[in-house]
Amino acid sequence: MSGFLAGLCVAILPLLAAGFWLGRRTARPESLRGLGTPVEHATFETLHTASLAAPPLRAGLTEETAGKSARRLRTLLGTDALCLTDQKAVLVWDGIGGHHRAQIMERLAGPLETGRGEAFPLTCDHLDCTVRWAVVAPLTVDDRIHGTLVAFGPHESAVLVRAAGEVARWISVQLELADLDQSRTRLIEAEIKALRAQISPHFIFNSLAVIASFVRTDPERARELLLEFADFTRYSFRRHGDFTTLADELHAIDHYLALVRARFGDRLSVTLQIAPEVLPVALPFLCLQPLVENAVKHGLEGKADKAHISITAQDAGAEALVVIEDDGTGMDPAVLRRILAGEVSPSGGIGLSNVDDRLRQVYGDDHGLVIETAIGAGMKITARLPKYQPGVHSAGRLSRE
Repeated sequence: MSGFLAGLCVAILPLLAAGFWLGRRTARPESLRGLGTPVEHATFETLHTASLAAPPLRAGLTEETAGKSARRLRTLLGTDALCLTDQKAVLVWDGIGGHHRAQIMERLAGPLETGRGEAFPLTCDHLDCTVRWAVVAPLTVDDRIHGTLVAFGPHESAVLVRAAGEVARWISVQLELADLDQSRTRLIEAEIKALRAQISPHFIFNSLAVIASFVRTDPERARELLLEFADFTRYSFRRHGDFTTLADELHAIDHYLALVRARFGDRLSVTLQIAPEVLPVALPFLCLQPLVENAVKHGLEGKADKAHISITAQDAGAEALVVIEDDGTGMDPAVLRRILAGEVSPSGGIGLSNVDDRLRQVYGDDHGLVIETAIGAGMKITARLPKYQPGVHSAGRLSRE
């Protein structure tokens, strides 16, 4: 990450230098009206224009995103025309000289293959066309060429060559961020699939067996449990959204516990203390249910007497504090550390490491799970969920179909 930030700084500083140059050429003192010197004004304009061009590019290089950012990029370079291409076609042409499209694509084979920029004159039969010189700068991410930035001018210009190269590097940084965002999304989706695959076949079998046992003796009870099972599986395998609300996650947990209590009867008791003000808090999908399942597993397995699980969700200022605690068999802290490090023990633990990893990815390393346990001492799991985090938005409440 430090190398990436260093690369980001390297890309931005030359961009500011180009802004200084353009500002000194174009800024007029009489129009500043108290905004500072011409150079300060140019710096502000460069940063502002770059900030407007960046968001579309963070979605990748497509015809739509290129169209939204091209005008801003042309402003950064101060040229009469600019185009963005992928490896096969011109995505957008902004400014004059659009009749040069075919000629430009013919000349891009070399830069797209070698990754090196080029500058060359253009031939044109239009006497009034001022597009006579082209500067091609490849757009690369991780040594892969995504496309090119082509800037146009009326004549050869070393300054335009340098400025186009620096703007292309800045665009490449935005495309790299887009790749990181997409990789993060794919990783989260893969981890959710892993959690879904982890839903124990034994749990499904035992739930259906319990439901079947009530079919003759208590049909109404069997119907209620069947609805609980349907709602739980519907939520677990839903296809929309990486995030949910604390209310929906607790609702799914309630369905899960209803099935567990039907199986174990009086052996399991559950206490819930939920502050209403934290119910709308958004959190990663299937984030708490695996922790409750872990509490049931360690609370009941290996014990002949009763087990108790408590679930609390409290308002802690800028965060919601969720604590899940059981009085079960506990775990060797050394084994727990191996589980959280990604080493799957024979007894499982995929849920704990999966949830811990996703919380750290979404909120940062200081928001991983805090787990207190020892052999024979039960387990206490604490999760801190920020009430607001950029990019974390619930897809909405899932209704029963």
